[in-house]
Amino acid sequence: MHKRILPRGFPIIIAAALALGSCGSRAAAEGTAPAGTGRSETAHEAPAAMNKKLTFIELGSVNCVPCKAMQPIMEEIRVKYPDQVEVIFYDVWTSAGRPYGAQYGIRVIPTQVFLDVEGKEFFRHEGFFPIEQLTQVLRQGGVKL
Repeated sequence: MHKRILPRGFPIIIAAALALGSCGSRAAAEGTAPAGTGRSETAHEAPAAMNKKLTFIELGSVNCVPCKAMQPIMEEIRVKYPDQVEVIFYDVWTSAGRPYGAQYGIRVIPTQVFLDVEGKEFFRHEGFFPIEQLTQVLRQGGVKL
């Protein structure tokens, strides 16, 4: 009789993979998630965005672990660059936010979409986006850091 030995951290790896995988699953996106706090305007409807250098759109959910990790980063960008960057969050697991997930053709959450002053997408990232890398995209979009 052969005894199979799994790596010591195997159950943790499986649990983490399932947790992260559910963030981007279509079934989860179409399930009944609690209502979130997504903003309901597009960059085209937000007059303040027209005066800014760029718009940073976060498409995620308040119930997704990597999305929750993005919340303090979004707040830091709002506070540091209020005159240059419009930060918009859509909870795509809600009926109000779901259309924005379709509009931007997201595959996983969180997804960050960056629009230039004319409202054209110039950069996109999927997954957690560390502040150090995100600020490089802001600089690329003309934000004075």
